[in-house]
Amino acid sequence: MKRYTLFSCLFVLLGFSACQLKEVVNPNITEDTFIGSDQSASIWLNGTYRQLALVLNEVVVDAEITSDNYYNNSSLSNKVFDIPTILYSDLDVDNMQRAIGKLREMGSYGIEKIFPSDRLGTPSVKAEMYFLRGYAYLLGAETMNGLPMTANGRVGETTELLDSAINDFKQAVALHANATLRNSYNLALARAYYQKGDKTNAVAYAAIVKNANPLQLLQAVYDGQNGVSNTMQTYTYSSSTNTFAPLPRLDFLDPKLYHTGNITTDQKPISILKGEEAYLIMAEAALGNQQLAEAKTTLKSLLTDVVAKRPTVTIFDTLEKRKGNRSDYAQSAAVKVKADAGATAVSGRILDRSAAAGGIKVYTISGTSVTAADIDAAGTIDELLYILCLMRQEIFISEGRRMTDLGIRFPVSQVEQLNNPNVTNAQTIATIPAYIPAATGMDNFSYDKTAGIVTIKYDMNKILVQNKNSKGVLPLLK
Repeated sequence: MKRYTLFSCLFVLLGFSACQLKEVVNPNITEDTFIGSDQSASIWLNGTYRQLALVLNEVVVDAEITSDNYYNNSSLSNKVFDIPTILYSDLDVDNMQRAIGKLREMGSYGIEKIFPSDRLGTPSVKAEMYFLRGYAYLLGAETMNGLPMTANGRVGETTELLDSAINDFKQAVALHANATLRNSYNLALARAYYQKGDKTNAVAYAAIVKNANPLQLLQAVYDGQNGVSNTMQTYTYSSSTNTFAPLPRLDFLDPKLYHTGNITTDQKPISILKGEEAYLIMAEAALGNQQLAEAKTTLKSLLTDVVAKRPTVTIFDTLEKRKGNRSDYAQSAAVKVKADAGATAVSGRILDRSAAAGGIKVYTISGTSVTAADIDAAGTIDELLYILCLMRQEIFISEGRRMTDLGIRFPVSQVEQLNNPNVTNAQTIATIPAYIPAATGMDNFSYDKTAGIVTIKYDMNKILVQNKNSKGVLPLLK
């Protein structure tokens, strides 16, 4: 049985606050008959992987439009996160929290109830349950002000969520027999320690990954035939309504997710852990230590040893007209882009998607506009830090990471507060730093058609560098 094949597992009725498991009506299957049956742990694990994919449908979509990466250019999906307006009463806030909470609870139930009763359960199965629960804690720490540690429990804030993730990832490393997956779990540890601001451990685990396999990759798999389609793929490519429009300076990286055959059967995975992150962590740590030359070497190695070796494909994207609420997106490769009013206009950021152009290049895992010459030209810590921020934005596009890098966090939902007496009023307020532009400013731009230049209103990477000492951003600089 392949544990990465997603299919409907046998869900028992469990009372979880903000994470109710789906009831499958089958009078022949009960909790008592399922628990203890052969391979029940593997079956439960498959269902937990399915939940991981569903979690990412919530987190990635919401985080991408909240950030400067994408503008929701249609009436589909949330229309206020772009502003950004993030209220605890918003249904999408509750849906995201529920999805993360359900992944956590499914991991816990598998570890504590299902696995001990399955005589065929292996340590590797248990390891993956630990990883998935740890990933739920990590997502909670990266995207929310806090998250209940258990159903109806007290709300754990960022540090506690990260500590719980770290403990679970360490269990996963200790238990799994597969060296490749252990290395992915080491990368998860590096990421958790990075978010915690623990430079020593973040770099140590990043180095393990870098030395073992620079091209390390772990992805969440989708299965449209069994009701688990990739929502981000739908909104950036498959939908005929051109739902999400990227910031013009990121146009060349869109889409990352696409289909070439039948939409239902061609659902692309989302990368959740990849070797690029190890290099980015080590480079940021070097900058935090004022080691400019070392950071440059690390980032140039990232370009040659990882990004350049990631696969690309050529597809036709002629239906991508960038029409919708806003219709002035440039569609000619001749148009140049300025990162803000004071920046130099550069080419190569906007693609010609017409049939005559012969297709567009898609960076399926990672792509970046940054070159080795750009890195060499950086003369100060801040100049290279700007490049690092840009590389993080470009490399992680369509993966839901940019919002976290900007310092934005969602609140605990109103539904949770109404049902959980441990939630305080302060925890129901989103974190939107003062340096974040209002009124959809992060997505705004002007287009001078005569000059052939698009000018982004705010260069958020420049703003991040200006606010590098703020809480919640660039943790390894502190």
